[in-house]
This record gives sequence, structure tokens and C-alpha cells, in this order.
Amino acid sequence: MRFVSTRIITGDVPRLVGFYERVTETAAVWGNELFAEIPTPVGTLAIGSDKTVPLFGAGSAEPEANRSMIVEFIVDDVDAEYERLRAHVGEIVTAPTTMPWGNRALLFRDPDGNLVNLFTPVTEEARAKFGV
Repeated sequence: MRFVSTRIITGDVPRLVGFYERVTETAAVWGNELFAEIPTPVGTLAIGSDKTVPLFGAGSAEPEANRSMIVEFIVDDVDAEYERLRAHVGEIVTAPTTMPWGNRALLFRDPDGNLVNLFTPVTEEARAKFGV
């Protein structure tokens, strides 16, 4: 088995794709107006329209209802990313903070309310874990 992507279902694909393009500084690859992907070296963030939900099963996913998942990206300098993005993200949940497990992390919400974590490993153990 190989992990391929995480998909976020939204009522506004262009808005959410634009947000993640800004966060990741990566251009989306559009399948059509209902689906786009943000490719990264280790996996893809897929963004799909709520209009596709019936294809998987009516009511199987609901946009703007997530309260259990965090989309995470490792970055070179989380403090620099905070400065770059803070005027462009709505709710900052946690400004850059060094966590007990050795990552310096920034937590904010995307336009649909999903949590996004940008982090930089700062301890020797955390850097070793992520190979940085």
C-alpha cells in the first residue's frame, strides 16, 4: 500500500485551491472545475467539490464540518512562514510555538475551517525523525 493523497471536500473549490497554492507556493493541477490537486514530494493534497460527494455515497462527506483532522506541512522556517502568511490566513490558532516533541509549529485554519499545521523540526531527535 502507498499513501497517495488527502482530499478536502469544499463548496468553493477555486477559493480553497487558491488558499493552498498560497500556503504551499505550489500551483495546483486541475482535473476539471470540480477537482484539483496540490502535489508535494511525499503526497498530494486533493481538493474536491461537494458536488462530487454523491459519487462516493450521498452524505458521505460534508464541507466545512471537519473538527478532527490537521493537514500538516514540514517547512524550512516556520517563523518566516508565519510572517509570510499571517495577513492571508483567517484564524491563527497557535502562533509559532516549540512543542514538547521537538517541532516548532504554527497552527491556523483554512477558509473552510480545517486546521493546517506548518512545522519545523528544531531538536536533534525531531530533525533525525524527518531527515532534515
